[in-house]
Amino acid sequence: MERDDLPTLRALGFEDEELRALGLWDVPTDEPASQADAYIRRSKKSDDVATLRAHIRDTCRTAAAEEKKIRHVWFEQRSASKAHVRREEFEKAISAVLDGLSKTLYVWKTDRLSRRGMGQVGLLLDEFDERSARLVSVTEGLDSSRGSRMVFAILSERAREESKDIALRTKTGGDAHKAEGRWPGGVVPYGLRCPKGAGKLEHDPKEYPTARRIAEWLLEGVTPAVIADKLNAEGVKTRKGKKWRAQTIIHLAQSPSWAGLIPDRERAKDEFGAPLDKWHRGGTPLMGADGHPIQAGQGVITFAERVKILAFFAARSRPGTSIGDRRRGKRKAATILTGVLRCPHCKGPMGNGGRNYRCLARINQGPSVCVGIATLRERADEALTTMWINHILSLSPESPTIQAIARRWLTYQDPAKESRKRAVAAALDSAAARELRLQKEFFIAGGMDESLYETLRAELAAQISALKAELADLSQEADLSPLMDPHALAGLWEVAGLEGQRALLQAALKRVTLLPPKYRGDKTPITDRLEPDWHDDSANPAVDAAWDAWEARRTQAMR
Repeated sequence: MERDDLPTLRALGFEDEELRALGLWDVPTDEPASQADAYIRRSKKSDDVATLRAHIRDTCRTAAAEEKKIRHVWFEQRSASKAHVRREEFEKAISAVLDGLSKTLYVWKTDRLSRRGMGQVGLLLDEFDERSARLVSVTEGLDSSRGSRMVFAILSERAREESKDIALRTKTGGDAHKAEGRWPGGVVPYGLRCPKGAGKLEHDPKEYPTARRIAEWLLEGVTPAVIADKLNAEGVKTRKGKKWRAQTIIHLAQSPSWAGLIPDRERAKDEFGAPLDKWHRGGTPLMGADGHPIQAGQGVITFAERVKILAFFAARSRPGTSIGDRRRGKRKAATILTGVLRCPHCKGPMGNGGRNYRCLARINQGPSVCVGIATLRERADEALTTMWINHILSLSPESPTIQAIARRWLTYQDPAKESRKRAVAAALDSAAARELRLQKEFFIAGGMDESLYETLRAELAAQISALKAELADLSQEADLSPLMDPHALAGLWEVAGLEGQRALLQAALKRVTLLPPKYRGDKTPITDRLEPDWHDDSANPAVDAAWDAWEARRTQAMR
């Protein structure tokens, strides 16, 4: 009859002859009082197996000296300090003693049993006492049946504090590596790899071409569902050999590490606020002391491309589910005037109806709600394009609409710059707040040495100065000359694409109402039936004065 733990002992590197010598070959049949269980634990897979064999040998020598036969050696690789980590082998070892299969549980050292303090070890000792069982620490010479309870309490609390120190050292080391741009470990995104010992991301020759195709499709505005369908039609599989899904591509694009950046992910917590060994998906790039994202090597996309892709996702999402802050997708607009054009009867929006713009209330709710109206999409788009260009040319450079168009267009064309501008502004506010707290600590609380204060103040002042300079550079006035010339403005509109045209239009226009025809077959030009509601009134009496002021500044700047 073979022992249940024999495969585990052989996996640890024991030869059959040594197992016989250690008394770990035969199945014990003695009374429970003459038998014992042994619990062996290692925290990390990288721990030396030779050390674990030494732990078992020490335990066997102690058992032989006490004339006990080890019934089973329980071995596992688990953390003993985290409440959320279930230790199955630990539970089995305890159950064996509590069920009366043996009366002794050997551990090599108290911290190998638990690092959760006397809260766990104390309860265990109480249950052992009720069953006349005992806990023995081999190297520390402790036996719970001989009045060692207080020593167990001290050592278990010491192990608990040591686990906190280990966690702190691990976190400090990990943070330092991330600050230096070293990959923190974990699953590398599709298209990249991290060679062992390099600590840097690089392109995976097998996956990168496909990953880059996905990125280029996303930058072109292709939806994740369409991309997944294309890849599946080509027979391209994921890293795990599965078919692509839209959600897989969304998660990939949202990962900062896909752009070669160090991720700063939020750690999941249990119901009591204790951290778990899980992190929320996605996250944001980890920022360095200079306020810039920390690079971990090569990425499939650049930081600027990542911002543009995320902006594309945000434009096509809306709050929807009740789980966290996740969002549901909405259909991408296929026409310029969707959401802008209004029905004259119900004042509701008109949408795409094939070749026409049609009242959505009539489509979705029927004629009892609205009699509806329709017009050819092509002629409405052309008419409003002409009206938009004429309106923009009639505005002064000081017009809020011109400035809004400039901002919106810059955000659309260079989302990375706008995102960086917001990040720098937030960093500047944070630095200013820290400077104020530093001054209060020194001048009011009086709890800081003057030399330390001067050092910190100088570092903060340098950081604030650098952030102000960068913010001023990012906030330079946009070049508005394309918005002043008819040909340049028309060219700007043509190259903008559908999403760009919608952004330009909505910066100047609140809504436009399609007036109903006077009679069937009415030949009134469509421009006379479109009634726009502009953000700026082109008949503003201050236009001439604003034009003069702008021209004066431009002339002075050219001197």
